[in-house]
Amino acid sequence: MTLLDIREIRKEMGNPKGEERRRRVLLLCGDYMEDYEAMVPFQALQAFGVSVDAVSPGKKAGDICATAITIQVESIDQANSESRGHNFTLNATFDEIEFDEYDGLVIPGGRSPEHLAMNASVVELVRKFSDSRKPIAAICHGQLVLAAAGAVKGRKCTAVSTVKPGLVAAGAHWVEPDTLSVCVADDNLITGVTYYGNPEFIGLFLKALGGNICASERRVLIIIGNYAEDYEVTVPYQSFKVLGCHVDVVCPKKKAGDTCPTAIRDLEGGQTYSEIRGHNFVLTADFESIDAPSYDALVLPGGKAPEFLALKEDVIVLVKQFMEARKPVASICHGLEILVAAGVLQGKKCTGYPGIKARVVSSGGTFVEADPIDRCVTDGNLVTAAAWHGQPELISQLMTLLDIRVSF
Repeated sequence: MTLLDIREIRKEMGNPKGEERRRRVLLLCGDYMEDYEAMVPFQALQAFGVSVDAVSPGKKAGDICATAITIQVESIDQANSESRGHNFTLNATFDEIEFDEYDGLVIPGGRSPEHLAMNASVVELVRKFSDSRKPIAAICHGQLVLAAAGAVKGRKCTAVSTVKPGLVAAGAHWVEPDTLSVCVADDNLITGVTYYGNPEFIGLFLKALGGNICASERRVLIIIGNYAEDYEVTVPYQSFKVLGCHVDVVCPKKKAGDTCPTAIRDLEGGQTYSEIRGHNFVLTADFESIDAPSYDALVLPGGKAPEFLALKEDVIVLVKQFMEARKPVASICHGLEILVAAGVLQGKKCTGYPGIKARVVSSGGTFVEADPIDRCVTDGNLVTAAAWHGQPELISQLMTLLDIRVSF
């Protein structure tokens, strides 16, 4: 079953008269935009059936924008550290934008907004969205672009604290955030402080687009370890939070509030992927307290963690419980290593990192080649993605198995 098939089924279920029109939004990118603030909306919105065009001035479809990893400190009024993030591949060309074709605009934060705010074409584009009252969502430093376009005068908005003077000078009604996850909606304008607020930020934008979430409140469990792939943890976690699900992320021998460092893996033309340090992910629950029967689905991200998680008997027991109960189980990239160790792939079709193919075949599974890299395969209750590139389809297929729908 393809992503197109699933969306057609969801369309028929959500709108029997066939009147649903797919929404299309613009993601305004630039070099060193914040990694999570770009990729999470990009992939989550696609999973929910929204078409997303990612563009950057001076760049074309297929070009790369470098992203930045910002490690936020606990205090909202202190500086954060920064390092290099993933390479973000644009899927549309800025100079070919037709404003009338878009229903909304998303502006990530990071360092790119201060440069985008000086680009006359960008400012004019944002002004058009503002004047037309189409939904606009800006997060972190993205509000600098709104201020340059005159889009915040008389409007309530928030942002990271360092953006306050510029917004106030532009006539905004500043809303002081007390946490890093605060979001503010003022009619068509949605603003957020940091990526910690992505679930509410994206949810408010989805609502402004006319989206309606049906049959949520499912419980999803994500098992990770140190150096799980950065996107493969946070995109599913925050996407299912947008949908109103209760999502727990756990790690053996760690408790709620502990952190797991993540790994950023990219395909950069070498014989294999590159890897650097990513964000620190804060766990939401104690592994030892997990009650597996209380969850409706299980997600196994890839990265370096699965090769160690596959050695832990308590993890294997959990995976077997989900598979035996025929509850939805999702694996991304190297997550297959855990399924191989659990012996649950007999007779199953699946995909993942090509280096695991021999182990999948030896365990009785059928490996579907990871070409293209965004390939996703569903076989019964098992959903597998070749890499993080296929997460929009993986999340969409999990939504179908969990009977979660987004209609417009």
